[in-house]
Amino acid sequence: MNQSGSRAMAIAVLAVSALALPGCTTTGEVMRPGEQVQREEIVRTGVVENVRDVQIENTQPTTGAGSAIGAVVGGVAGSYVGQGRGSIVSSVIGAVLGSVAGQAAEQQGGRRHGVEIAIKLDDGRAISIVQAAGETFRPGDRVRIISDGITARVTR
Repeated sequence: MNQSGSRAMAIAVLAVSALALPGCTTTGEVMRPGEQVQREEIVRTGVVENVRDVQIENTQPTTGAGSAIGAVVGGVAGSYVGQGRGSIVSSVIGAVLGSVAGQAAEQQGGRRHGVEIAIKLDDGRAISIVQAAGETFRPGDRVRIISDGITARVTR
């Protein structure tokens, strides 16, 4: 591979890394939506009966950025395969495959680890709440359930 080919490959690797890395960072802080600021919330208490791991899937539509970046990276990488018409064909194939891979990466990036927590409330009712993983809960733990009437979260 010549020097311009190496440069193009390095750019392709950087583009894919830029797409993947933002989902890998965390500060450890608990983020709250702006809608929860200065809003009264109901607090109930109970005991954890069961906890199981779940995958929380992003229900928001994809932006298409993964597909677009994948198509560019795949097209550039494919253009270095073959010569003449072979280079054009491999570039098109690379763009299509890159687009598919980029879209899959974007969709996978929308998934996150969560937990489903089954709780027996102090009033005798049983509830189940799915939330992003963070705090560790075990059967028998006393917990608080904080709710605004629509959403709820479990905490100690």
